[in-house]
Amino acid sequence: MFSVQLGAPPNKALQPVRWATKDIMSFDLAVWYPHQQLSAEAALRVYQNLCEGNLSDLEPHPAIAAFYGELTAKHPEVDDIPEDQIDDHDLCPWSIAHERSDRHMIICSVWSKAAYVHEFIRELARKHGLIVFDPQESAITYPDGSPGSKKPWWRFW
Repeated sequence: MFSVQLGAPPNKALQPVRWATKDIMSFDLAVWYPHQQLSAEAALRVYQNLCEGNLSDLEPHPAIAAFYGELTAKHPEVDDIPEDQIDDHDLCPWSIAHERSDRHMIICSVWSKAAYVHEFIRELARKHGLIVFDPQESAITYPDGSPGSKKPWWRFW
């Protein structure tokens, strides 16, 4: 079955989807290693490129694999849990399988677990030295908790 999932990265929009919930909305986050300081606007462009399958803005980093290992040790991928536990969002809060490479991860959770997932991912990313990009808010958070660089107060454009 092919489904369009609202809130999913575009390159996943027409792929077979194993639904973890009856809800269509998901809460999405992306993580990657901060090789340079970015504004929220620049991070949004990186995220959009990632959604289109373009990884050229990022460089590989071993922290992604370590992050993924710790993430899935606590909450397995949606495709790795038994069918009878598919709606146990305490076990698996994911709405679809994670998109990942050696440069990034895009994580989509069920909306009912958004607050928990946001806090959990931020803490885990901080531990591994990764940034978290929240596309719902176009907000970037660095491992030290700081937001992305902002344009100078005097710049109006």
